[in-house]
Amino acid sequence: MLVLILLAPLLAALVIFALRRAPEVLALFAAALGLLGAAGQMFAVSSGVWSTAVLPFLPDMPIRLVATPLTAILSLVVATVATFVLLYAVGYMRHDPQRVRFFGTMLLFVTAMQGLVLSGDWITLLAAWELIGFASYLLIGFWHDRPGVAAAATRAFLYTRSADLGLYIGAFLLIGVAGTSEISTTLATTGTPALIAGLLLLVAAMGKSAQVPMQDWLQRAMAGPTPVSALLHSATLVAAGAILLIRTAPMLPAGALVVIGIVGGVTAVITGLIALAEKDLKRLLAASTSSQYGLMLVAIGAGAPIAALLHLISHAAIKSSLFIGAGVFQHDRDGTGMESLAGAGRARPGIFAGFALSALALAGIPPLAGFFSKDAVIAATLASPAALWLVPLALAATVLTGAYMGRALRILWAGAAADKTEPAPLMAAGLGALVVLAAVLALSFGPLERLLGVDMAEGGLLAPVLGLSAAISGLVLGWLITPARLLGPIFGFAQRGFVMFGGMDALVARPALAIAAACERLERWLYDLVLGFGRLNLSLGWLAQKIDTKGIDRPIFGLVRRTINTGTRARKLQSGFIHREMALAVIGMAVIVAVLLAAPLYS
Repeated sequence: MLVLILLAPLLAALVIFALRRAPEVLALFAAALGLLGAAGQMFAVSSGVWSTAVLPFLPDMPIRLVATPLTAILSLVVATVATFVLLYAVGYMRHDPQRVRFFGTMLLFVTAMQGLVLSGDWITLLAAWELIGFASYLLIGFWHDRPGVAAAATRAFLYTRSADLGLYIGAFLLIGVAGTSEISTTLATTGTPALIAGLLLLVAAMGKSAQVPMQDWLQRAMAGPTPVSALLHSATLVAAGAILLIRTAPMLPAGALVVIGIVGGVTAVITGLIALAEKDLKRLLAASTSSQYGLMLVAIGAGAPIAALLHLISHAAIKSSLFIGAGVFQHDRDGTGMESLAGAGRARPGIFAGFALSALALAGIPPLAGFFSKDAVIAATLASPAALWLVPLALAATVLTGAYMGRALRILWAGAAADKTEPAPLMAAGLGALVVLAAVLALSFGPLERLLGVDMAEGGLLAPVLGLSAAISGLVLGWLITPARLLGPIFGFAQRGFVMFGGMDALVARPALAIAAACERLERWLYDLVLGFGRLNLSLGWLAQKIDTKGIDRPIFGLVRRTINTGTRARKLQSGFIHREMALAVIGMAVIVAVLLAAPLYS
């Protein structure tokens, strides 16, 4: 099953790039095989059969893939969301001339994410983490010839790559302390190394999961196709940070948990405010993604990674369906600006119903999945030693979730219905399947808790009452009051993303680009220097050739030619007739005698 999960999408991607034929069919077939493998692995793990695949690599550091309850759950989530998003993408990309590149890269991305969740050692996890970053860069910049797309992909790459230093240093610290790269063994680390490693891993998670102050790149990543946004924001790229902390939660000491909880809570509130003030539906959903992953970090900080896992599972289905619905409206109105989408839901009531159901699930309305996962998060904060800090942040984030989703629903329903395009049936099928999951996933929470062998914190009636009150309050406020009135003096700051002093662009992007530009100039200077030496050598070689051919070779070859000509003429004297030879000898002797007789006269 491990082999099937990884090789099905990888081999299909290679075949798509090689043959450049039928990318949609191959992508759906590979996704279905991967989903089948993930489901089979989940069944095996549920039956008590855990497995490990070990491949030789570095000395004492083999490659490990593990099938445990946690990795099996995460793998099934990735495979499920990827399958339905690809189903939707078949309709969404049907007229795009670059479908081969799109589907091949999407499958490569799915392979990398499966490698991340199934990795049993830090080396494999780092390799998958790298491949995720590379594939996401290609997908965000898929329409690179459009204005601003290349810049958005570069910004996402710089932000996440800068934060990835935390993962590298933290992973190598754990390997050095434990003496092995096996993740399960390194999680036994305690004391100061565990604290330092936990904070370093938090930095990496902040970059991938777009936590404050590194949240800006995620909204700009909306430059990619909608299926890319649906996959990246739900169960893959942005989920990687939260998954990293969930998997390493047993090692995290109290000091690291407090920092994680506060970072998540602050992010959940600030990005919730940003989402409320957004003018674009996809950017609203992107800011919402940062906010919801902030809530997952709140649950981890409260000491309840199971609550974070449940919210990650429900959010995967909810957010992917919201993005898919937004993509349908985008097709209708040729954009995702709030003004252009006014009344888009009224024109398409079926799609709007699915979008609204997922929006209510995200807000936390029962009996939808989001209500139960948020209830778990709030219950965890109530039972946490840091409840004084975490409870207000979690409740404020819940109110804001209801507010920005209420605002989105009102805009989509208000106004006159306009003409609509006819999307491919597969687009509606992908949306419908994910909406159903967003509604019923809570039924799996109990079995998942038993499979993982953990019990949720019991909050009694207080947690659901507080959560539901916050959700309903937010929905009412978002539906009835405009963001400008609701946010008052901070509305302008929220629209600008609370960027101060240039934000992370000034801290990361611009310095990195400046260094890259300086390196490019240095490279060009070195290239010109080497090229100059090359031209000088060529000139010297040309001069040497001229001297050789005209100054040395010419007189030598002239002497040779004259010698040959003299020999040729002299050879004519050798006729082979005896009488001529004797005559020449007599003449020669006569000349010699004459010279000898004449010599005394001149002496």
